[in-house]
Amino acid sequence: MPRPRSLTTADLATAALAVIDRDGLAALTMRSVAKELRMATMALYRYVADRDQLEVLVVDRVLDPIDLDLPAGADWREQAALLLHRLRNAVSAHPAAVPLVLRHRQASVVTMRYIEAMLTVLTDAGFEGPDRVIAQRTVIGFLLGYLQNEHYASIRGPGTASLASMSADEFPLLVQTAGQAQTMSVDDEFGGGVEIVLRGLEPRR
Repeated sequence: MPRPRSLTTADLATAALAVIDRDGLAALTMRSVAKELRMATMALYRYVADRDQLEVLVVDRVLDPIDLDLPAGADWREQAALLLHRLRNAVSAHPAAVPLVLRHRQASVVTMRYIEAMLTVLTDAGFEGPDRVIAQRTVIGFLLGYLQNEHYASIRGPGTASLASMSADEFPLLVQTAGQAQTMSVDDEFGGGVEIVLRGLEPRR
């Protein structure tokens, strides 16, 4: 197969993401990406050293659309919430790529820019030293946990229904809570979680 005359790493990332979106993460191989690009598999290694590097490019491609510009003068919690919602929206556009986002979050340049933006918000709010470390880790921990829940244990999924159908005599609060969860959307869950997490963070000043 002929090699495209002006192939870039962005082309590789776009092709890899197309494979993932269409056929799932398990279908992502160097061969499948080469086929998507109509080129020989070995030619890919002119642009990436291995599959890990290809996966990092995919993460950059998924997160690149995130707007890091924030409204000047807005409350820091509003700014942080915007960043959280924007990342969730970017990832939700490519749900099969969620494991790659989780796996390569410390290798992606775009992820580093996102973290820098969040740290800027926290710093401007007055977080510093260990408090800033904990605040950042808390916010990102919630986000990563939510992404796993949304795409692998959705509040609207069969697991919630199963919990709601258990014995109310044995698990009264669990059944009541699961029943309430069935009436909620994933947007309700995420927005409410963001509000609770950010409400609980307070700089020491």
